[in-house]
Amino acid sequence: MRGVYILFLRVLDDVKLRVGGLGEVELEKGLYAYVGSAQNNLEKRLARHRSKAKRLRWHIDYLTASDKVIVEGACAYELPKEYECRIAGLLARIPQKAVRGFGSSDCRCSSHLFRIGGVVEDVCEMVSRAFRSRPMRIF
Repeated sequence: MRGVYILFLRVLDDVKLRVGGLGEVELEKGLYAYVGSAQNNLEKRLARHRSKAKRLRWHIDYLTASDKVIVEGACAYELPKEYECRIAGLLARIPQKAVRGFGSSDCRCSSHLFRIGGVVEDVCEMVSRAFRSRPMRIF
């Protein structure tokens, strides 16, 4: 399976984390959405995000490895890689806080991580309507 996904993270307390080359990142307590893609082995990528023990490779690994962050769920879409930035652009237009530079070092997006309000299912439904694609999986 391959595609683009939105990973939903719950930050349990305000936290400062050193995130690779991005440096120190401050996150407020709350719900966050991270947009990513896996053009091979999508299931393994999502399982990696749920694991705490891993080599820290991508920005998102630093968050998901933290004891102050839990993965609440994900929705994945069978869409090509370029939709990763399109979905991030959609989320960036919603009034919320973007974590500048997070997950977007290989594209022109301002961020791929957003603090969001609301409900996970509502965000997945909004993306489904915008791109006319049903999620493959929500966990």
